[in-house]
Amino acid sequence: MSSSSRAGFRAEPWRVLVFYFAAVLVFMLLAFKLFSLQIFEGENWLVRAEDNFTREISIPTSRGIIYDRNGVILARNIAAYNVVITPANLPDDLADIQHIYRELSEIVDVPVSSGTLEEAKLFAACVPGPGITQLVELGDSLAPYRSVPVSCDVSEEIARIVRERAVGWPGVSVQIDPIRDYPTGSLTANIIGFLGPIPATQVDFYEELGFIAGRDKIGYAGVESTLQDILAGTNGKRVVEVDVAGKELRNLEPPIQAVVGRNVRLSLDLRLQKAAEGALLNEITGWNAYFGQIRISSGVTIAMNPKTGEILAMVSYPSYENNRLARFIPAYYYQQLSEDPRHPLLNNAISSEYPPGSVFKLSTATGALNEGVVTVNQTIYAPGQLILTEKFSPNDPGRERPFVDWIYDEKPDGFGEINFLRCIAYSSNVCFYKLGGGYEDEIPEGLGVLRLREYARALGYDEPSGIELPGEADGLIPSPQWKRINQGENWSTGDTYIASVGQGYVLSTPLQVLMSGATIANDGKLMQPTIVREEIDDEGRLLSPFVPRLKWDITETPLITNFDCDDGYCLDMETKSAVDPFVVEQVQNGMRLAVTNTLYGTLNDVFGDFPIAVAGKTGTAEYCDDVALAANRCTFGNWPTHSWTLAYAPFDDPEIIIMAFMYNGGEGAAVAGPVVQRVMEAYFELKAIDLAEGGGG
Repeated sequence: MSSSSRAGFRAEPWRVLVFYFAAVLVFMLLAFKLFSLQIFEGENWLVRAEDNFTREISIPTSRGIIYDRNGVILARNIAAYNVVITPANLPDDLADIQHIYRELSEIVDVPVSSGTLEEAKLFAACVPGPGITQLVELGDSLAPYRSVPVSCDVSEEIARIVRERAVGWPGVSVQIDPIRDYPTGSLTANIIGFLGPIPATQVDFYEELGFIAGRDKIGYAGVESTLQDILAGTNGKRVVEVDVAGKELRNLEPPIQAVVGRNVRLSLDLRLQKAAEGALLNEITGWNAYFGQIRISSGVTIAMNPKTGEILAMVSYPSYENNRLARFIPAYYYQQLSEDPRHPLLNNAISSEYPPGSVFKLSTATGALNEGVVTVNQTIYAPGQLILTEKFSPNDPGRERPFVDWIYDEKPDGFGEINFLRCIAYSSNVCFYKLGGGYEDEIPEGLGVLRLREYARALGYDEPSGIELPGEADGLIPSPQWKRINQGENWSTGDTYIASVGQGYVLSTPLQVLMSGATIANDGKLMQPTIVREEIDDEGRLLSPFVPRLKWDITETPLITNFDCDDGYCLDMETKSAVDPFVVEQVQNGMRLAVTNTLYGTLNDVFGDFPIAVAGKTGTAEYCDDVALAANRCTFGNWPTHSWTLAYAPFDDPEIIIMAFMYNGGEGAAVAGPVVQRVMEAYFELKAIDLAEGGGG
């Protein structure tokens, strides 16, 4: 080659420099990137690499069992059998796979093929729609070593057949999952409640506690909800190494075992619960048959030990079947319950508010006697009708308004002259009008609405009781301020009259009515109502013994005066510091006289011949709610009425108090009274049986 040719291939120095500079720059960038990946981002990439072969597996725990006070199971866990297929364990031959699918399809009644793979993605596991082929293909594409449910909650017989045939069906097995079972069903559904999936709004909260959304369930109602933390337990955990297909290779950490939920024994006596439900339903069906229509649509009965606050029975009718909600919540059934105007999903014993009527007179009687509005031996004139000039302001000339007694239609001249005890025993409205709001010179100054409100609160009204059940209402004892805000009117003496007999704006739950009677029966001591008795472990060891809790003693705890002085309106009436025990004793005597007095004792027909001394109070409460309005029953002067009865026994040493409420029931003694009487009979019969057997719950 000539020298001129070699000169033609000669590179310019600046080009060589540019090439070398570019090469160095590239290598520097690569080195910097490598340094960044390994040093600055090394921790992040290490975590991601570990995530590729590490899997956390949650080990489900077992929920605690719920018992009644005598050890009868009210909620438990039973086995649910699910037929599953592990795609990675199926045979290699497609013909063998289809053969397995066909034979399995005949047993579990799921089609071999239905729809497409894309459609299968839209369905949850075990929901009718996709075929076995589509379900398994979807599972194989996601995690071939993860079991795919193809039929859930099959019968034990089908599960046994599949297990036997699975010897020749590689990849097919039966998976056992625990589900909640409620042996007593609707009898205790409003107390026990049911479980449901974790709501989307609470997923983060429960996942922090170790729950798995889509698998684990939480309490939706009843004690299943309020005792969630006690019953749920804690899930366990396994950290394993998996390959690219998701196959488990080994444990990376020692497994953490699940902690089972604690068991709970309720204060409920299932035997008395059955008797209470039977008494309530028999009375409702009997009266509805008598009237030839569904007149009484709902009702409540509660039994409690007034000395300990233990709820022995709590029936809310209508109820629902919580077993139908145990596996999943059917939309049609839940909608049916939600749209029922009787609100079966609500525990009406604590969640519904009604005018209490004459059972509320215990509050008025306690306040009036304690404040010196009346004395025990003072004679009060109780005509059949009282005419009041009702005024809404000092300058209001007023208008005459009649206030009638319940006996007016039968005896227009009323009860005549009666004393304090007969005011209670006869349940004279006119007498309590005067005690509450005063009347001319006979009772110049009545108790007044503010003092009445404080005494009602002292007996348990106007606030939730704190029982271990969700959705408790607080009731309402109105005040002048409340009326101005909510009704746009001033308070009048007539409002005080009506409130004094538990009507007008006064509202209460059945449990609050029971608490008021229990406070009087227990010599002024209001015990904390409770449905939970004890916590126990799997081996029956007592973890948390029952200790009755006193809320307050009205004979010792000072009453709090609630002044209402807004807009220049003020009733400057201070309540006394506490209730004199003598006052409680006299109210008890009045309730006992309601049973023993053969002339007008409101409970004489019900308990006059009862072998054990009983004391009580009845109530017939006028109402006009949306249901009554829709049925055109709200006729002025002839409103429909609810039926109430409250009674306790033995009189000298009470151990049970029972309340019955019948929606649109009518007269308290005639309708609700027999329910209380039958439940009372059942209680003492069960007590005799327990004593004869040497037991007792």
